[in-house]
Amino acid sequence: MSSEELEKNRSVITGHMRDILSLLGEDERREGLIKTPERVAKAMQHLTKGYWQDPEAILRSALFRENYRQMVIVKDIDLFSLCEHHMLPFFGKAHVAYIPDGYITGLSKIARVVEVFARRLQVQERLTTQIKECIQKTLNPMGVMVVIEAQHMCMQMRGVEKQNSITTTSDFTGVFREQKTREEFIALIK
Repeated sequence: MSSEELEKNRSVITGHMRDILSLLGEDERREGLIKTPERVAKAMQHLTKGYWQDPEAILRSALFRENYRQMVIVKDIDLFSLCEHHMLPFFGKAHVAYIPDGYITGLSKIARVVEVFARRLQVQERLTTQIKECIQKTLNPMGVMVVIEAQHMCMQMRGVEKQNSITTTSDFTGVFREQKTREEFIALIK
């Protein structure tokens, strides 16, 4: 997205935020709220910037031929996303493993892929699968496994209001279908 498009969209979002504040019963001209609509617009553009990024291109930007065929794990990757149902945050850790089959990628690129998909309106289940599918498609490894552990503000601030609940999702391909390989990964991320 060009900077002109970004600025135009920000202006439209800002106007809608003024309307929302008014509809909530607030005075959008109140001193503490004067700049809030624009700040919210900027924040929303930042929190959803993953829509304008290509995760496959990120992986390919640091693709190296390597004859390594053991598990590569990047664990405890911080993630922050917005639940698409309530637009409230969910946050936690992603743990990603793959077993190369001729190609590796820069380790930071794995974390960047997590970030790209997390910076979209999401559900944790889809986020888990999108990360797995992107790595599998781009690197074509012998297998990929992704585990995400996250806390959801839509469960903690509203609804059931369960403060200490953690949701865990996992998805895997290839050699991770073998229980022994999955168990090795789980043991290594604990």
